[in-house]
Amino acid sequence: MLMITLQYTDQLQEISFKNYYTAFVMVRLQKVDPESPESAAQWVTCLHNHCLVPNPHTEEGSQDYFSIYRQQMLMEPDNVTSVGLILRQPSSMWLNFTLEDIKITVCGTENSEKNFPSWFSNLTPEEQSMNLQAGLPDPKEVSSSIQQMWALTEVMQINQTSARVGRLDVDGCYDINLLSYM
Repeated sequence: MLMITLQYTDQLQEISFKNYYTAFVMVRLQKVDPESPESAAQWVTCLHNHCLVPNPHTEEGSQDYFSIYRQQMLMEPDNVTSVGLILRQPSSMWLNFTLEDIKITVCGTENSEKNFPSWFSNLTPEEQSMNLQAGLPDPKEVSSSIQQMWALTEVMQINQTSARVGRLDVDGCYDINLLSYM
């Protein structure tokens, strides 16, 4: 179980992470009652066995990025003091599994607003005129570049093979079920 302790009681907005061969994750939150803060905090399950990979025995989705949003949780993730992530991997193919790069975003704080890039906000009229004076790229050049990129992606999709590339060895050993005889 991965434990994350928050500095204050918060309202969770999102939990994001990079998967490393974990098949299922369960989210448990330690919550305090705002009306009686002196009472003991209770652990509640907010998300049960959330599937991260379609098949635990294969690599598909095993190293993808995931986000769990407030709306996906079984109850409101408010007044949270700790987050527990319980990881499961039923396959014996993967000896090690974990979550990496875990980020927790909370509602209504300045920190969550700082995650947006600066260009995301609206520009004032003065800033807009300054950007126009700096010059914009030639639309024909931009269009040509985008068409070239689109053509390359089409060629890549056409030439893509249906054969899956995967690892055959686990810790230097081969599983006889993965090998084929010729």
